[in-house]
Amino acid sequence: MNDKQRKGISKFLSLILRHQPEVIGITLDENGWTDVDELIAKMNANGHRISFEELEEVVETDDKQRYSFSEDGVKIRASQGHSVNISLGLDPQEPPAYLYHGTVSKFLDSIRKEGLQRMSRQHLHLSRDRETAVKVGSRRGAPVILNISSGEMHRDGFLFYLSDNGVWLTDHVPAKYINF
Repeated sequence: MNDKQRKGISKFLSLILRHQPEVIGITLDENGWTDVDELIAKMNANGHRISFEELEEVVETDDKQRYSFSEDGVKIRASQGHSVNISLGLDPQEPPAYLYHGTVSKFLDSIRKEGLQRMSRQHLHLSRDRETAVKVGSRRGAPVILNISSGEMHRDGFLFYLSDNGVWLTDHVPAKYINF
């Protein structure tokens, strides 16, 4: 499988495992898991030809480790980024003193007024390092990196979760915790 094919499958997996499982007729359980064999069968039936070995390759080579298999390899889910209502079953964690968020300048006025919002997602995504935030922000144009006082937020009672792929999750970052 070449890079273009892997990327296409990964984008499609993102759609169905994070946002619209109904596109191919699968269901996600309360923790976002779905049966691997059913996923492959429904993808194939809907024109997205894939074998277990190819699915495994996409999961293993995804640059952001967006997907994971259950310990027994029978189920698969997205690690974070869901707009569908699921619980990743993550326990609150104490974040580092600072986390980062990549965005673009056109959103800064809104962020200054309302802080960072999770929008249609279940959680807002924050990065442990500036380099990752730059990659995230670059998807929409010239990146602007916001420094988040996550340690202070945590002391003030805000909850943080660490996803399986190392993305920090929270529900909202009020503007007072953002260093522009």
